[in-house]
Amino acid sequence: MARIDGVSDAEAGLLTRVVYRGAKARAAGRVPDPLRIMAKSPSVMWAAGFYELASARGASAPAHLKALAGIKAASMIGCVF
Repeated sequence: MARIDGVSDAEAGLLTRVVYRGAKARAAGRVPDPLRIMAKSPSVMWAAGFYELASARGASAPAHLKALAGIKAASMIGCVF
């Protein structure tokens, strides 16, 4: 549970709802809490989204190694998500 309340579906604008719909498709039918919190600042949400897309499209490493590196980095900094 986050200390900051995120943007709910009812409060979200049109573009944020589109982003939420895409996140639901990728994250087992739920919008992740970090995305809801980032939606409080649309520029941060868009920057993080473009970064995610760019890193996913990168061809320097296979997708399974990128996922493994992300999990390792998250465990090193103590991220529970």
